[in-house]
Amino acid sequence: MAGAVALPASAAAPACTVDYKVQNDWGSGFTTAVTVTNSGAAVNSWNLTWSYAGNQKVGSGWNADISQSGSAVTAKNVSYNGGLATGASASFGFNATYSGSNAAPATFKLNGVTCNEDTTGPTDPTDPTDPTDPTEPGDRVDNPYAGAKVYVNPEWSAKAKAEPGGSRIADQPTGVWLDRIAAIEGVGDGMGLRDHLDAALAQKGSGEEVVQLVVYDLPGRDCSALASNGELGPTEIDKYKSDFIDPIVKILADPKYAGLRIATTIEIDSLPNLVTNVSGRPTATPNCDTMKANGNYQKGVGYALDKLGDIPNVYNYIDAGHHGWLGWDDNFGPSAELFKSTASANGAKLSDVQGFIVNTANYSALKEDNFTIDDSVNGTSVRQSKWVDWNRYTDELSYAQAMREKLVSLGFDQNLGMLIDTSRNGWGGAARPTGPGARTSVDTYVDGGRYDRRIHLGNWCNQSGAGLGERPQANPATGIDAYVWMKPPGESDGSSTAIDNDEGKGFDRMCDPTYTGNPRNNNNMSGALPNAPVSGHWFSAQFQELMKNAHPAL
Repeated sequence: MAGAVALPASAAAPACTVDYKVQNDWGSGFTTAVTVTNSGAAVNSWNLTWSYAGNQKVGSGWNADISQSGSAVTAKNVSYNGGLATGASASFGFNATYSGSNAAPATFKLNGVTCNEDTTGPTDPTDPTDPTDPTEPGDRVDNPYAGAKVYVNPEWSAKAKAEPGGSRIADQPTGVWLDRIAAIEGVGDGMGLRDHLDAALAQKGSGEEVVQLVVYDLPGRDCSALASNGELGPTEIDKYKSDFIDPIVKILADPKYAGLRIATTIEIDSLPNLVTNVSGRPTATPNCDTMKANGNYQKGVGYALDKLGDIPNVYNYIDAGHHGWLGWDDNFGPSAELFKSTASANGAKLSDVQGFIVNTANYSALKEDNFTIDDSVNGTSVRQSKWVDWNRYTDELSYAQAMREKLVSLGFDQNLGMLIDTSRNGWGGAARPTGPGARTSVDTYVDGGRYDRRIHLGNWCNQSGAGLGERPQANPATGIDAYVWMKPPGESDGSSTAIDNDEGKGFDRMCDPTYTGNPRNNNNMSGALPNAPVSGHWFSAQFQELMKNAHPAL
């Protein structure tokens, strides 16, 4: 049987075309040749995605790096064919097995853009009523970061440029944090949400632009860490809806901004706290028990997903903690189940979720190259080392990809995308290991080779020795929409000592460099830098250290 999917001759010029031909089919398997042609702007790398309606399983391939999760297949360029100029093509092939029918895939997407269909744009690309406007409901691209610039916050950029050497990174995109009601209109002389969106339109030009927003003001916010407590009390769910989410939704739904791709990070640290820091766990806190009992985290997140999900150019990413928090067996599965139930209640639907983000404002290494979870030393597993401590994952990339696979298995979209915050997880500089540790014991092996130089995985506040990580980029790995700098480098995690403020932010001893720890970090020193300001405020010493220890180096 031979199947082919190609653009009908009568259609208008698409952004890309795919020719998928089964060259040989022997009833239980087949060989396929695929040619993808890029009709849009030139790209330096590409991935082509599709899904099978049957039980086809891709095996060996050539001229592409091909992977499969469930029915979803991703083919990425290899080292020698990543560049696709306008009008250029790339060809690859693979063998696969199947039983039953072997229908050709119905839809292909190149870097998140649907191929083989008319993409003729409207006269006014910001007109939401135009039937060919790509921001119409149901026409979200798979990956908003693909083929798009990302908004550079001029306020953060100015602070970076004012630092010695800061101009080297001042043009990097960072998240805009809506961490209190006043931030919507702008605090003092600062930019409000409309100001940022207007600035993004100016940066956008004729291409695509992503604006990254952190939506972060739940009632009883961050029940386990005082440094990031918020302004709303545990029961103020109605105020959260009416005074925080509703005004944000009204602004984002303005047709003026329909041409922007708006990526939201929804309420960091909230849902994971309901799994790990409640009664029955050694790290339980009364505040987290309160929030689990009243359900206001789930109600708030569900409401935000529902209202933001109705805006066709908004892409919601839910915070999913990090591997050093949820990577253990008794945290991983329950967290995924909680994410699903939250995204299915209070008006929210799974389709309101475009993806998840991990490591937001944290320091976990992207990829530990010098040891794997399957290694052992003298018969002792790496999982038994003090650092890994029976965790199932050693780094953020493996955790993010595994969490994505789990969430898809629970019913989330098979094209679900993950973001990884790499703003402060580079761990470069002189202390970065160049190879594995000595194999005298499992601890010397892991400790000698790990890039993450924290005293303990549970340490999270203004970590000494940290460095800038991978620069923001789209489609860096299978299942990963982008590496992002959601936490703006140089903004404090919390104050080293108690500081009065009008932002509702408390003092957490984990930000005190003299603190000897608690059960959440196994009673280790906090590893925090001294003389830090209130969370979100500029911390020059940290910014300089992040640049010094950047990996890749500046």
